[in-house]
Amino acid sequence: MNRRMLSREDEEAAGDEIEVRREDQDKINRFSRLHQRELGIEEELKDKNKEKEELDDLDTELELVEDEEELVQYKIGDAFFHIPHAQAKEMLGIAAAKLENEIEDLQDKLETIRIEMNGLKVDLYARFGRTINLET
Repeated sequence: MNRRMLSREDEEAAGDEIEVRREDQDKINRFSRLHQRELGIEEELKDKNKEKEELDDLDTELELVEDEEELVQYKIGDAFFHIPHAQAKEMLGIAAAKLENEIEDLQDKLETIRIEMNGLKVDLYARFGRTINLET
């Protein structure tokens, strides 16, 4: 067991117990929910960016096809279909644009969450000082 002594400042701060009001607890709970949502969105954003990279790689591969009239395999759902090269490029462009919009929406949500979390941090640190840890 690793023990350490409190500094004078920590000791004095611990002596002044601050009562946690209902509104403070609500803010702490809100911060916790936002933090969990932030982690979920970050994971989803990571997956979407990986998917976007894969679509970009696929677009590069389609550029290398020499015969424009050749049928290429395109996955729709769980099945692969042979479709014309031009149609595959068009469908790939639509999928990439849709994915880009989803990424932008996730980034906007993430920014909104972080702004609200920073506001809650300011309020809670102003009230509790170093007695509360909101570092994520």
